[in-house]
Amino acid sequence: MFEKVLIANRGEVALRIHRACREMGIKTVAVHSEADADAMHVRLADEAVCIGPARSTDSYLNMSAIISAAHITGADAIHPGFGFLSESADFAEMVEEHGITFIGPRPEIMRQMGDKITAREASIKAGLPVVPGSPALESVEHAIEWAHKIGYPVIVKAKDGGGGKGMKTAFNDEEMKEAYTMAKAEAKNAFTSDVVYMEKYLQKPRHIEMQVLADNYGNVVHLGERDCSIQRNHQKVIEETPSPALNQKQREEIGEIARHAAEVLGYNNAGTMEFLYEDGKFYFLEMNTRLQVEHPITEAISGIDIVKEQIRIASGAQLGYSQKDIQFNGHAIECRINAEDPETFAPWPGKITEWHAPGGLGVRVDSEIYSGYKIPPFYDSMIAKLIVHGKTRNAALMRLRRALEEFVIEGVKTTIPLHQEIISQTDFIDGQYNIHWLEKFMNSKQSAK
Repeated sequence: MFEKVLIANRGEVALRIHRACREMGIKTVAVHSEADADAMHVRLADEAVCIGPARSTDSYLNMSAIISAAHITGADAIHPGFGFLSESADFAEMVEEHGITFIGPRPEIMRQMGDKITAREASIKAGLPVVPGSPALESVEHAIEWAHKIGYPVIVKAKDGGGGKGMKTAFNDEEMKEAYTMAKAEAKNAFTSDVVYMEKYLQKPRHIEMQVLADNYGNVVHLGERDCSIQRNHQKVIEETPSPALNQKQREEIGEIARHAAEVLGYNNAGTMEFLYEDGKFYFLEMNTRLQVEHPITEAISGIDIVKEQIRIASGAQLGYSQKDIQFNGHAIECRINAEDPETFAPWPGKITEWHAPGGLGVRVDSEIYSGYKIPPFYDSMIAKLIVHGKTRNAALMRLRRALEEFVIEGVKTTIPLHQEIISQTDFIDGQYNIHWLEKFMNSKQSAK
């Protein structure tokens, strides 16, 4: 087992990794920007190293600075968390070249699954059902040609994309001209590569993802599905497991498909296969080769600590259990709490003047916020995750309603009121929603004003 792990991230995920390491008897190193000197994980870690100014490119994305910090402190492994360098095959490769263990998949599998086009090709070979799509698009004319083959509506996507960037829909040839140009420009700006491709645009799908764990010896399990369909601008807002849209036969079927595909791909460590689900059919979207923001709800129903398993696998341990050993218990829901205006979604950094996190049976809050903490304006606006677990979905919903009422964050605006509003809607209570539901709900609210 590792003696010291460097945490190459910030915010609640950095604290989450620190906690897992501490419970495993592993020392931690926190790297931080100048803006994060007062962060809770920095205070709690055994050692802390400032790696640069506030800008991510000068700190959390600075590969050389992070690896230098690992050498200086004698860290024998690096956990990248999520975001930043977590899916950078180049970073994983550089870490390994310096004799340090990267806590994640092998660089070659990250490279393969990080490229949306090669991932699509590999997934087809692995037996995953995919959305009808195109190869890399070479021109507007090429895009229109493929749109006619697939059939409108379609969505143009960045090859290296994520988080909704470089994604544009088109319902006809005229819209395609604009969608192709805008998607390429966004892709170039966000990911340096302007290569785009196209997929059929499903009009009322749910976003279903499968969590998998794989060791370095060919053993693979899945930990069930998560329904992440409450989204805004392709950003997840609320997630739950199990999905209220699937029956037992369907979840077992897609679980085995994902588990088998990871096996065929030769995957290792934790990963998530994302699907769109519509009219009883699953369509593979992409694979996230890292820890997911929403991993706590899977931990709640499976009883498996995914971060600890990542560390164990990276250290060379076998899983120690098979699929038949995994039992799922109850229902879990997660709300992402952002420091944003709940109406306009404008970021709202500032000083936390009062903080009270909810508690009680089945309630978990992942956050490194505390009273007096000043939220910096340079990073993602998510400041907390509220996770509840109950024996049934209704029990979890009632617990979530109570926990949101208890949650006190003063000094900045947050999305807590939005979450309270969403979970009170009949569609959500009945589990009748898709990936477009939240945006339609917000638009109807604006129209009513």
